[in-house]
Amino acid sequence: MSDYLDGRPIPAPSRLRFLVFGLAVVLGAGMLSTRLFAIQVGGTTPYAAFAATTRTVQEALPSTRGLIYDRTGEPLVSNIASYSVKIRPSDLPESKRSAVVETLASLIGMDPADINVAIDSNPGSRFDLVRVAQDVPRDVAAFLAESSSELPGVEVVVETRRNYELGSLFAQVLGYTGPISGSELLDLKQDGYLPDDLLGRAGVESTYEAILRGQYGLQTVERDAAGREIQVVRTDRAPVAGSSIRLTIDAREQALAEEALSWGMKAASLKQGVIIVMNPQNGEILAMASLPTYDDNAFSQGISNADFQKLLDDTNKPLVNRAISEVYPPGSTYKLIAGTGVLADGKITPLTQLRTAGYLTLGGIKFRDWNDRGFGMCNIYCGFGNSSDTFFYQAAAMLGIDRHGYWGKQYGFGSRTGIDLPAEASGTVPTNQWKLDTLGLPIYPGEVYLAGIGQGYVAVTPIQLLNAYSALANGGTLYRPYVVGETIGADGVVTKVQPEVLGKVNAPPSVLQVMRKAARTVVTNRMTFNLVDLPIVVAGKTGTAQFSGKAKNLPFHQWFVAFVPKDPWKTASDPGGMKAVARTDSELAIVALAYNSRAKGNAATEMVKYFLQLHFGITKDYRNFNLMVSRDRRR
Repeated sequence: MSDYLDGRPIPAPSRLRFLVFGLAVVLGAGMLSTRLFAIQVGGTTPYAAFAATTRTVQEALPSTRGLIYDRTGEPLVSNIASYSVKIRPSDLPESKRSAVVETLASLIGMDPADINVAIDSNPGSRFDLVRVAQDVPRDVAAFLAESSSELPGVEVVVETRRNYELGSLFAQVLGYTGPISGSELLDLKQDGYLPDDLLGRAGVESTYEAILRGQYGLQTVERDAAGREIQVVRTDRAPVAGSSIRLTIDAREQALAEEALSWGMKAASLKQGVIIVMNPQNGEILAMASLPTYDDNAFSQGISNADFQKLLDDTNKPLVNRAISEVYPPGSTYKLIAGTGVLADGKITPLTQLRTAGYLTLGGIKFRDWNDRGFGMCNIYCGFGNSSDTFFYQAAAMLGIDRHGYWGKQYGFGSRTGIDLPAEASGTVPTNQWKLDTLGLPIYPGEVYLAGIGQGYVAVTPIQLLNAYSALANGGTLYRPYVVGETIGADGVVTKVQPEVLGKVNAPPSVLQVMRKAARTVVTNRMTFNLVDLPIVVAGKTGTAQFSGKAKNLPFHQWFVAFVPKDPWKTASDPGGMKAVARTDSELAIVALAYNSRAKGNAATEMVKYFLQLHFGITKDYRNFNLMVSRDRRR
């Protein structure tokens, strides 16, 4: 029979080629089907092995974050179950993204822009889940879970979030946790961190991140081709819960410190302030309040970009712990340095008298005393007790700037204390070399005068100032301040943090004793008004630090730093309290900073006084309310 194509006969050679082509198609299809079958059933070919490995992957198994307690064991931070909303970008079609984001935002009460930012800043791959909301109400979470078909890529996950039990009271100490960034993930991925991990962002949550986080486990999971988890195949390594930590701070003492600070700031119309309380015998921080502050629960519950930006834009810096992260001129509190230096270097004795006048003239410039009349002939007790500027201009000049700087560094100024909190500042102790390195100029004689009274280039943090006076109180030992007293492992093993000595003030004990008595004189001669009338013995130093600038009537920072001897109640055998402060057994030191103050008196002194009343249960109120009203400059 003849073969035809379109009614025409097919020549024999063409017929043969047609048959060969058809046979080739059949054979090719068969081979392809065989290969596909082999891959699907898991044959031994390289392609089959590759297919098998893509079905199961190992992934980190998060551990439980450790808890945080106060000194007495009261819980400050706990973990509570909450619903989080996450999006897997690979499951969200770009054509539907806008509609899904708009709908999701309306359901969870978020700005769509915040959701888009979360998706676009995802540090992982498109197959990784991206957290867009935390602490979602249960009914909303249930609705979202039931609406998965209308919201592709959206998943509801049950996870734990940090709950800060006392709200803002400990915010500057505890800090908060926040999402990991892309750059951080590059550094931390090798430690098992995940793209949607949370890590400590401030306070002890940051410093003790590795301890609190624990050790992640490892599990093998089966995923589909789109990267979605199908099932957990096995647990390869169980996670180990993070250790818990116990602070050195008692919640009651923290509340008293904040109460005293809040009262003082309100009474003196202040916007910023600090109070820190320390045990001079070991460096334990007993309270640390920095206002204004924030509520760390806002972060754990998922703060919006707009609210976070408000905190960043606030000129009073609520996110900054001023106790350790900001530097200020210390004013007359820094007279401790020149006083110790001239005594220890033998420039004067405790009985040496210097003439103090209303001003000293240097190079045609008048360097004034806060007291226009001066104090006449003064020894160290008179000079320090009355805070005579002209006395300490002369003392600093006797030392010279480099020797003055040496004694400043002996007390720990110019270096971080090493406190176990992040973002500590180091401050400045001026010397000739420092100024040459910084400004390319030598120190001028007038700048030596200013350094002697804690002005000019001198800059300190409140924690440095407190640590220096704690060293004075305990006989010269400079400890590293710390806020975590012990860690509690997942196995219950308690490890106590041991006090760490940073150094010793290289001055004879007799010199430090003289300076402690001089600090008591500050109180007994009523430079602090009626602080001497308290039924306890208090020694310390006031300070008024001027803002830089030539304008008149600028506001001032006001300081008061004090220490209280052990068993401080006054006795008939020691009416002036000199025997008490001569000892080195003080167990409480405190510093207060009144930032940008125009108070008639020293607002910081009144804050410390109020705290001491609360701490020691003194029922009579010694506060001078009339000294807290605003007026122009007062020493």
